[in-house]
Amino acid sequence: MEHVPALDEDLKKTLGPATAKVLAEQLGLHTALDLLHHYPRKYAERGELTALTELADQLDEHVTVVAQVADARILTFNGGRGKRLEVTITDGNGRLQLVFFGAGVHKPHKELLPGTRAMFAGKVGMFNRKLQLSHPAYEPLGADASDQDAATAFAGRLIPIYPACAKMESWKIAKCVDAVLPSARETVDPLPPALREGRGLVPLTEALLKIHRPATKADVEDARQRLKWDEAFVLQIALARRRRADSQLPAVPRRPAPGGLLDAFDAKLPFTLTEGQQTVSKEIFDDLATEHPMHRLLQGEVGSGKTMVALRAMLAVVDCGGQAAMLAPTEVLAQQHHRSITEMMGELAEGGMLGGSDQGTKVVLLTGSMGMPARRKALLDLVTGEAGIVIGTHALIEDKVQFHDLGLVVVDEQHRFGVEQRDALRSKGKQPPHLLVMTATPIPRTVAMTVFGDLETSVLDQLPAGRSPIATHVVPAKDKPHFLARAWERVREEVGKGHQAYVVCPRIGDEEAADPKKKSAEADGDKRPPLAVLDIADELRAGPLAGLSVEVLHGRMDPADKDDVMRRFAAGEVKVLVATTVIEVGVNVPNSTVMVIMDADRFGVSQLHQLRGRVGRGSAPGLCLLVSEMHEASPARARLAAVAATLDGFELSRIDLEQRREGDVLGQAQSGVRSSLRMLAVIDDEEVIAQAREEATRVVADDPELERLPGLKLALDALLDTEREQYLEKG
Repeated sequence: MEHVPALDEDLKKTLGPATAKVLAEQLGLHTALDLLHHYPRKYAERGELTALTELADQLDEHVTVVAQVADARILTFNGGRGKRLEVTITDGNGRLQLVFFGAGVHKPHKELLPGTRAMFAGKVGMFNRKLQLSHPAYEPLGADASDQDAATAFAGRLIPIYPACAKMESWKIAKCVDAVLPSARETVDPLPPALREGRGLVPLTEALLKIHRPATKADVEDARQRLKWDEAFVLQIALARRRRADSQLPAVPRRPAPGGLLDAFDAKLPFTLTEGQQTVSKEIFDDLATEHPMHRLLQGEVGSGKTMVALRAMLAVVDCGGQAAMLAPTEVLAQQHHRSITEMMGELAEGGMLGGSDQGTKVVLLTGSMGMPARRKALLDLVTGEAGIVIGTHALIEDKVQFHDLGLVVVDEQHRFGVEQRDALRSKGKQPPHLLVMTATPIPRTVAMTVFGDLETSVLDQLPAGRSPIATHVVPAKDKPHFLARAWERVREEVGKGHQAYVVCPRIGDEEAADPKKKSAEADGDKRPPLAVLDIADELRAGPLAGLSVEVLHGRMDPADKDDVMRRFAAGEVKVLVATTVIEVGVNVPNSTVMVIMDADRFGVSQLHQLRGRVGRGSAPGLCLLVSEMHEASPARARLAAVAATLDGFELSRIDLEQRREGDVLGQAQSGVRSSLRMLAVIDDEEVIAQAREEATRVVADDPELERLPGLKLALDALLDTEREQYLEKG
């Protein structure tokens, strides 16, 4: 966390090149400081054996267990030429078999005598329907250990179990930590002394010693509380400084003009805005009227009418002479937004055109795949100010794109854009434009505080009138194949009533051409490859959906073909669309009433919720069928059951977070950086995060440059190296 020479030294010097190489490549640990922040994930006690009964959920995972040898026997095979040692270990509740083969049987046969207690590490496998560890590494404990020093060290002490890997067992990591632990005394404490003392937190050095070598459970608790505070506080300081810097920027106030474009649009709306839409619109209009740039996050349930709120904000900016840009993550979504916005605006979207309204403006589309003449025309409309609204993909960020007066940037699905892209678009205004970020992934309050901590948050949780409920069911394709047959019958029934259907698959199906290595790796694994769009579409056309118009949509299609398929699907010509997750956000075809998600267990909870939101958008009820071959007792099926049980996105996002590692939540997947949150759990530590945010805001207001807090400044610099800066912004 802090830059201190001894702590920043490469581990090669302390541990030797071979060990350092494994730690760096397998666990991403390069310095003594990295290793000090590689915390044990749990502790085993001498009097308490690790639960072997929990291993069924960890098939193919690398585990460390502490257990006692119940019996050991050597068996022969191949007419006595082959030898196998089978050792049964127990923890008092469950039993587990260990197997050793060939020349490798003699040492464990001597050492693993009945009654011996040891740590065992290996990959959980299955043989003859029984769990086993094959050739596990092991370390005897206690009186039976050959090394008396090790026995003394373990006596009466909690045994740290570290996140490990096949090439580096937990106890080897413990020995590496022992080698660098003395340098913990050199760490610089980032917390202001008054804050630390006021909250009764132990000093950082003490916390590091206690987390790695606790004498009691109370030591572990003291250390965790302290280390959680470090992570929460340093992160909130970074966000508080960003909020402060943003609030110092100048911006042009954009107040809607009475009797202008916004009023004309509102007057032709065929429905009344929901109370939520009105409240959120007021928050946005208040922000737009200030002399500092708005930085607001608009989160709304799938189908809650976020686009309507964003469009009204864009019209307000156009009313007072500015331009608004909407940035979408995919061409399909940009085209969809362009279509729906021009339809909603009608003649108001045809400013300067024959038959257009006098109060209207031009709404242009700009994507990477547009032909040169259309692109040139769109660029000209932007630079002259003729186009008040532009909707586009990353193409909007290119240097060639110039605006007459960019006043508002709306970013749809924030998690698809990095900070560089957001800032590149912002820099196109004469002064920083206002920023509205939209997401349909519901985010619990603490995650919003952590990931989007530089943005004010508005929430739309009411669905507009006329939206229909969506029924969701799990289809266990392996246990009950007739359920899958019934699913396809339901699709035919809905199409028979004049409706349409989506079928979603995790893979396109032309990957073998793109990456033969990946294909063969999948084939070598135990798991079959995920189901593919191209294969399933062929099967449906030839089988259960024969005679219906079935088309495919995926990311590697030519953009013109994609747009053509979407147009024909929206027009009702295509009855069944077999697609990848390109349809996950923003696609709006109210006539679609049923969605079948193949291999649903391969998608995350939030993603399934997003996908499901594509149906039930009209007056007819929606149906979502989650097809899975996973066993009923598996965690994957529990996840699917949770999705089927509720339509509340916030409840699902909590479940999602509880089941995933925090690093994934905080953008690790997007930035390729290991999350800086090793101890803090954004769901469980709501109070710590909220308090850290308050303290951070106070500290930054009092000392923006942290001149009086050098330890905190060091910690912040370490967090905000280039990669972390991106990670912070990815969300």
